[in-house]
Amino acid sequence: MADLRGRTALVSGAGRGIGAAIARACDAAGARVALVARTESELRAVAMELDNDPLVITADLETADGPDLAAEAALEAFDGQLDVLVNNAGVGLRKDSHLVTVDELDHLWRVNVRSALLLTAAVLPAMVAQKRGSIVSISSISGLRGAPRRSIYAATKAALDGMTRAIAMEYGPAGIRANSVAPGVVETAMWTENLAKPGVVEALLDLIPTRRLSTPEEVADVVVFLASDAARSITGEVIAADGGIRSTVNLYPKV
Repeated sequence: MADLRGRTALVSGAGRGIGAAIARACDAAGARVALVARTESELRAVAMELDNDPLVITADLETADGPDLAAEAALEAFDGQLDVLVNNAGVGLRKDSHLVTVDELDHLWRVNVRSALLLTAAVLPAMVAQKRGSIVSISSISGLRGAPRRSIYAATKAALDGMTRAIAMEYGPAGIRANSVAPGVVETAMWTENLAKPGVVEALLDLIPTRRLSTPEEVADVVVFLASDAARSITGEVIAADGGIRSTVNLYPKV
């Protein structure tokens, strides 16, 4: 198991789904975790499951100052030390591309991309000062391959992967690594409505080589590995945690 003992981590979007699983996994690996999201009750429910004096930070990362305020709160509580940043906060959108509105486009950009850029920028000085750090961003195989009715979502996730590669190149000499994890179909609230449609699960399972959907915990395991020294030679990578669906010919047909 990856070892994060003595380390601190900030996980955005930590109130549920993949973010909550990542917070639990980081805690289980020994890290002290700052959980960030808008809904305090969800964060506190997750925090109650953790053992290493977790920190709850309520912040709206979609706002211009939300990421800075969240980073400041974490750094103050952690005495200026931050070893791991997980950019997980995100929203999805399934819609015909020609029907997407400007408001929808701006919303996805602010939540999926701008918040990660600002949060990363806010913690980099502390990581540079301590000469180490691991930044892991949750992107998507939609950003790697594209998918029908997901053009805006795919664009935001591809942007995260671009940020990952650039940060890895720019800050590698300072001891900072940056990687992305690209999940496929994960059993979370983001997929609940779509998976309930007749035939969708069957169609997806036909495409996934492992013939099963991924769980948030499986994605979290990859994140913790990348955050740890076990992955000390890995940076600038986008790692698909998707059961192999990215290698199939037709991605998400009819879903």
